[in-house]
Amino acid sequence: MLFQNEQWKNDIDLVLPVFEELSSESGSSFFITGSAGLIGTAVVHALLRFNDKFKTNFRVIATGRTEKSLNERFADCKDRKDLILSVFDAEKPAIDPSLKIDYIIHAASNASPKAIIENPVETLIGNICGLSYLLAYAKENAVKRVLFVSSSEVYGRKDQSTPSLETEYGSIDPLNPRNAYSYGKCAAETLCVSFLHEYDVDSVIVRPGHIFGPTCSEKDVRVSSAWAYDCAYRKDIVMKSAGSQIRSYCYCLDCASAILKVLVKGEKGQAYNISNKDSIMSIRRLAEIMTSHAGVELVTDIPSEAEAKAFNPMENSSLDSTKLENLGWRGVFDAKSGVSHTIDILREVSALEQ
Repeated sequence: MLFQNEQWKNDIDLVLPVFEELSSESGSSFFITGSAGLIGTAVVHALLRFNDKFKTNFRVIATGRTEKSLNERFADCKDRKDLILSVFDAEKPAIDPSLKIDYIIHAASNASPKAIIENPVETLIGNICGLSYLLAYAKENAVKRVLFVSSSEVYGRKDQSTPSLETEYGSIDPLNPRNAYSYGKCAAETLCVSFLHEYDVDSVIVRPGHIFGPTCSEKDVRVSSAWAYDCAYRKDIVMKSAGSQIRSYCYCLDCASAILKVLVKGEKGQAYNISNKDSIMSIRRLAEIMTSHAGVELVTDIPSEAEAKAFNPMENSSLDSTKLENLGWRGVFDAKSGVSHTIDILREVSALEQ
């Protein structure tokens, strides 16, 4: 059970001071979509732990596509009075009218490369329609702020080798269905600023890099998640490329603290990269850190045609986090500590659940 894991609780406690300003919002309610996902779960757990440590009486409304996924994800804390589980599907959005919502964090998205390739229509529609519904809801129900979790993929292909600033964009091929995810995120960001311009709906945007951590699902085929489970089970990991692509990796709790920092301190209508400057590296380097800690081997193989189509086309998707750091945010976990904690926690939690 993740929320009860001692290492995980200790990790959460380390990031709580990063967004200490949130204590001024005591008694507020937070509606979080995609709560059963890698990022959403970390945000939910951080808010619950904040309540435990600082008695802030937050009401956390954790939403997901099905009751089953929510009950499984939050089995070890679903009886808490400060946690409400509610079904919300971004493709067919609707909010329980009995809920009182102060803040919305929209982290629901089809982010699996395999699912994006198989369901590009649903990927695109889910990103746009889900957020459109939430922004309209915020307009009509006096929600204080909407935070949209976007992606580094909005930057597209670029030739530069330096981390991207929030104003530096490359190209995205509109005729490649793999880019349904990228264009969905781009359109959703424009929707945020359009609601702000036309209706004065307060919103902020975050663009996470490549997030990893023990909140990942065992069904997640993204390499940082799949490899983490392989390492937890002491299996060799397989890399199906040269691994030369540069990524901004970030432990899920650092990502959660960044989201909550931007929620309370970010400037409306602005976008903020989420990137730990101590964890910008190649995919191969991440693999080496994982295998070194887990005591397993790194094996290379040739990808299938279907696997190659699902790859992120960006050679360098590293992000510059200066704008976020200027809000007072800092990353607590570098790649080595984040990776080691991820593998160790997954080993402990998996052993308990077997």
